[in-house]
Amino acid sequence: MSQESKEAAIEIAKDFIKKQKKTEKVDVAVVETIEDCFVVRGMCPMYLKGHFWAEKFEVVIDQRGKIKSTFSSLP
Repeated sequence: MSQESKEAAIEIAKDFIKKQKKTEKVDVAVVETIEDCFVVRGMCPMYLKGHFWAEKFEVVIDQRGKIKSTFSSLP
């Protein structure tokens, strides 16, 4: 898989997290290739009970740019 595909996967994941979590700041930490899919992991801010928390996320994207699965949690 090319570097361009990796960059496209990062943008797809960022756009998805921005829309889902209603935030503008998304930090990508790791991009891995597992079984012909990109796994994008990182953190984004989450406002909960008067405080900002760092929420972890994982987005799995196939070669066609489709999101296969997502996961998010507080650390």
